[in-house]
Amino acid sequence: MNDNEIKKLLEKVKDGDVTVEDAFGELKELPYTDIGIAVVDNHREIRVGYPEVIYCSGKTKEQIREIVSVMLKKKNNILGTRASFEDYEEVKKICSHAEYDQLSKTIVIKNKEIEITESYIAVVTAGTSDLPVAEEAAITAELFGNRVERVVDVGVAGIHRLFGKLDIIKNAKVIIVVAGMEGALPSVIGGLVDKPIIAVPTSVGYGANFGGLSALLTMLNSCASGITVVNIDNGFGAGYSASIINKL
Repeated sequence: MNDNEIKKLLEKVKDGDVTVEDAFGELKELPYTDIGIAVVDNHREIRVGYPEVIYCSGKTKEQIREIVSVMLKKKNNILGTRASFEDYEEVKKICSHAEYDQLSKTIVIKNKEIEITESYIAVVTAGTSDLPVAEEAAITAELFGNRVERVVDVGVAGIHRLFGKLDIIKNAKVIIVVAGMEGALPSVIGGLVDKPIIAVPTSVGYGANFGGLSALLTMLNSCASGITVVNIDNGFGAGYSASIINKL
């Protein structure tokens, strides 16, 4: 439940449309639900604005199903990241409208309408190989109520491609730039725009990329101002932070 939903529930009690007992039943497990294998944080949306997200990697498909079953009772929108197709099939058994995106490996369950912002987040990728991480960021931002514009494959190996999309990038409220290899694209864009940039290094690249470490260090050492860097392959973290900025 979020702030507005709690207020509406209390107003219904005040107006006599909902009994005190029924309202108490809804609020009883508001802080959290302990199911043994996990303690589901039902209170998170009230505290920070967004409900808990399920990081699926490392969990069994049965554990994921149990967590989702608890969250479904709260009628929130649900996001699962780093999920396999087998995880999705298990969730599908208890939620027929669950959706799976193979590229980003995300499970999305929409239980209530999403109000979309007028301002938008631009998600920019250096190369097509960066798309899985970029799409994780984009789907996260969209589920959290943001308009997202995608700009694909405009990395420094063919920098002329970037300028054809520069208007879309410049008009965004916040920009997510996803790049592997040497990770130079955020610095280039940082020298061209007056908007905050969230740089996401990816593990895409040959041996000296060191699984994304070279891109991470390039982004951390950028001479362009206004660039914030998240961890390697952390599309979710970028989408989450961009959503907060876009709604300020």
